[in-house]
Amino acid sequence: MKMRLTKSQRGFSLLELMIAATLGVLLILAMTSLFRTGMTTTFTVTQRAETQQNMRAAIELLTKDISLAGSGLPTGGLQLATAGGATKVACNQSGTCYVPGDVYNANYMTGILPGFGNGVQSSAVIAAAPAATNDSITSIYCDYNFPLSNFTFAFPTTTSATATTINAAVSPNNVLAPGGLNVGDLMLFTVSSAGNGTTSQGTSAVQTAAAVGEITGLSPGTPPTINFAAADALNFNQAVGDANSLAYVIQNSLGGGTTITACRLEAVTYFLEVPPAGGTVQTPRLMRQVNGLPAVAVADNIINLQFSYDVISSTTGLMNANLANVIAAGDSPALIQKVNMWVMGQSLIASGDKSQSMYLASSVSTRNMSFCNSYSSSSTVCQ
Repeated sequence: MKMRLTKSQRGFSLLELMIAATLGVLLILAMTSLFRTGMTTTFTVTQRAETQQNMRAAIELLTKDISLAGSGLPTGGLQLATAGGATKVACNQSGTCYVPGDVYNANYMTGILPGFGNGVQSSAVIAAAPAATNDSITSIYCDYNFPLSNFTFAFPTTTSATATTINAAVSPNNVLAPGGLNVGDLMLFTVSSAGNGTTSQGTSAVQTAAAVGEITGLSPGTPPTINFAAADALNFNQAVGDANSLAYVIQNSLGGGTTITACRLEAVTYFLEVPPAGGTVQTPRLMRQVNGLPAVAVADNIINLQFSYDVISSTTGLMNANLANVIAAGDSPALIQKVNMWVMGQSLIASGDKSQSMYLASSVSTRNMSFCNSYSSSSTVCQ
């Protein structure tokens, strides 16, 4: 018998196995590192995009409100009542004031109220922010989204007004409609009456007086009643003895041949809030507050807010550019021509190398503010 001979087959040596395993591990590590790098890059891009989106939302709102500053206000602004103390800004009906400097400059209402260095509620510290100052800004203008031209206003008393609809087919036809007047809103009333003299053209002179009141109550009826009681949250409704109060203007300006026009003012303040510890929101955010209503958050993770202003000097007629503190520089906020703004945002995850912080800057012209004619033949003329 013949025996079948089996041919031995040689296997992998230990060295070959070790080399193959090492190459495999290196390949896996390389792929893992590549995957992790891709995930980190995606995360970083996402965080940056979200931060930019928050800042863009903030800039767009700021631009809209600042561009309207001064619209509908008397030229140069309006002196507010002072007999009962300073008139407040950026406060709500419960008495909470959102910015440290919560009064109008010299009790004078202009289209823009700069708030240098008082941009964080309760002067809270934002640890992640740079050493730069945080500012607030208040823009004031007539609200033409809810026009009051379809109403005639009468004052049965110096602290209450009635609003009668002129044409029921025109909207709005009810001051209490959705989006209409609320307790805490500010109303600017302008009373025009025939004067005793004549103009240079021979026509009868018209005298006007304007004053602001804060709504303290609304009563439905035919017509609805709007109340402007004293001791209001913002201290606008002061005594009849103050020549700049609404009560004084109503008592001393009404009579034969007078007309009353009104608009709802929007006194919009932007500032930063640091939510208290223990709340559901912990990161700083940009807040928007209107008249005497509660503030609402409009952009999250905003850690720095700065403004500078291009202002025409009322004495020289020349432009003072990029002033951070207009009032301290001795210039009038009524002559602000442009507002420059910087918003700094931070990513939602602010730890380690995943934190993203960046600035977004923009400028907006104030089309409805006063201006100075520096080319006047005699001297600088401001309007």
